[in-house]
Amino acid sequence: MEVYAILKIFWWVLLGVLLMGLAIMVGMDMGVGALMRFVGKTDGERREALNIVGPHWDGNQVWFILGGGAIFAAFPTLYATSFSVFYIVMILLLFSMIMRPVAFEYRSKVAAHKWRETWDWVFLISGALPMIIYGAAIGNILEGVGFHFGWDGQYYQTESFWGYLLNPFAILCGLTSLSLAIYQGGTMLMMRGTDPIYTRAKNYASVGGLAAVVLFLIGGVMVAGMTGYALTSGNPDMPANPVSGQTVELVKGAWMGNYAAHPILWIVPLLALAGMILGVLALRAKKPILGWWLGAVAWIGTIGTVGVSMFPFMMPSSDNPAQSLTVWNATGSEYNLIWMTIFALIFTPIIISYTSWCFYVMRGKVKTPSAQDDHAY
Repeated sequence: MEVYAILKIFWWVLLGVLLMGLAIMVGMDMGVGALMRFVGKTDGERREALNIVGPHWDGNQVWFILGGGAIFAAFPTLYATSFSVFYIVMILLLFSMIMRPVAFEYRSKVAAHKWRETWDWVFLISGALPMIIYGAAIGNILEGVGFHFGWDGQYYQTESFWGYLLNPFAILCGLTSLSLAIYQGGTMLMMRGTDPIYTRAKNYASVGGLAAVVLFLIGGVMVAGMTGYALTSGNPDMPANPVSGQTVELVKGAWMGNYAAHPILWIVPLLALAGMILGVLALRAKKPILGWWLGAVAWIGTIGTVGVSMFPFMMPSSDNPAQSLTVWNATGSEYNLIWMTIFALIFTPIIISYTSWCFYVMRGKVKTPSAQDDHAY
């Protein structure tokens, strides 16, 4: 296999790792935001919940930037097309993520009940909405997206916002993502919170984990019966040109093809289910640290399942399947990928090490801040 093909596969794997890191770390913060109104019945309890993720939420946003940056630099065609197809969704996502840091900074600045109640709603919306969008976007991609390219490479979109976002499978994927975020956020509240937040978080996280199991299984049945995409010609060394060079067929159940060809891949969805089920059992046994890691395993298995099911597809086209974006035709140049790889091998370990160090330094329980504490959220 040529170096170029190896680099394409490497960046497909690395993009998956970054999306997993985004789901685990950012999803955890979003889960806390979505749960804050429910685990905290008083202002002091809600402040305690905020201060549990307060030292980490902005650092965790690095995973969001890394994921977007990796798509931009390593898969420029995918970046340009996906950000155009999901333009309205991206605006909603960015708006909610802009409001979230504002809520962190402003919520406790004024002691008025209505003021803080309003920002608590902002936390709920800005925590739940991005995770629903995250999952729904993955569901849209599995179903195929209405776009195609003209003879000159011009992009055209033929599917409306309502069509690709508000359909049953996309909603199911969005709820699966939200359920896993609630599980991960509740686990974080258990790890660093005290009663009554601890007990309430345990109950909500358990429900989130069980809901994720049910939704994941339903989604698997739907994917098995879904009309998928099969690459019938095209090779790893082909140039990055989505207009020509490959042929694609629509085949019912095509997303199960990789599992039939390589049965060992079944370990990936089984890993997701094991993480969800064992994670809930760990929380009921009052072992939140183990539960957090099992939640990470669940996210890894869930996103990994999508990746291995679709490979080598990255964004199929329902308009013109032959113009679907794949690992082989949507990457940057070989020169670009070589330099990207060098920088990724240097900085990715640094980011992981720094994030781990931050969590180690900030370990331990968080107590409810006093009303006069201006240094806490």
